[in-house]
Amino acid sequence: MPETNRFMDAALDAARAAGARGEVPIGAVLVLDGEIIASAGNETRAANDITAHAEILAIRRAAERLGQERLTSADLYVTLEPCTMCAAAISFARLRRLYYGAEDPKGGGVDNGVRFYGQATCHHAPEVYSGIGETQAARILKDFFKERR
Repeated sequence: MPETNRFMDAALDAARAAGARGEVPIGAVLVLDGEIIASAGNETRAANDITAHAEILAIRRAAERLGQERLTSADLYVTLEPCTMCAAAISFARLRRLYYGAEDPKGGGVDNGVRFYGQATCHHAPEVYSGIGETQAARILKDFFKERR
């Protein structure tokens, strides 16, 4: 599998834009039938909303655009391993696949932490592919926090 693809490249662009706004630089794009139908970067600070993670916003925007809460044929590309809150939203939206860039050993909820999709209480687990654009995603985050320290 290539290091990146056009969908992860779009998520990386959304992450960079979030960082430029002073948000933690995480980006997500939601894809349906080979088309990006929603894109978002973190907006927690701008919205004063701790749930305004890139994944949640992309899911909300796609659901609004399609007029439905279930996105069963859609795939999500996100630059960082989703936290438990976002992993749950991905499950509840019934997304088909999750592609993510960098792992998050401290805050991730997919392959780290609670490993949400492996829990008996998880009703739907997407196919998960990690490491897509990992180097670029990790660099964007490291550079962002390095500038702030």
